Amino acid sequence: MSFLTAFNISASGMSAERLRINVISSNIANINTTRTPEGGPYKRKDVVFEASPIENKNSFANQLELETVKVKNIVEDNRPPILKYDPSNPDADKDGYVKMPNINLMEEMVNLINASRSYEANVQVMRSAKDMVSRTIDILRV
Repeated sequence: MSFLTAFNISASGMSAERLRINVISSNIANINTTRTPEGGPYKRKDVVFEASPIENKNSFANQLELETVKVKNIVEDNRPPILKYDPSNPDADKDGYVKMPNINLMEEMVNLINASRSYEANVQVMRSAKDMVSRTIDILRV
């Protein structure tokens, strides 16, 4: 595996996790959004990843079956909205209930921590690969 392959794998993971963090942030920001342009409350979104084989693999890479991470899709959560009694809200129905997004703040925070740690792990892999390249260059100078 070349050093560039390690960088490509980590960079793809970082890019995917960055998008996941943005989607989680959007979910948290819209936790109280009861009206969207599509109608109804905001629907929680989630990122679906997929593995993508590295192109132009050499024979050693073929043995390892190296893959990068890609975002396959951003999907909406189909859980029903939470009904909250608030007759003063302009979005309340005739019985006084407002449809609130079905977003669990604790779940989103756990997902955010998970995505953040995955991003940090990829950063560390890139640092390690950079250090290996630097040490290799130092050895070759001698």
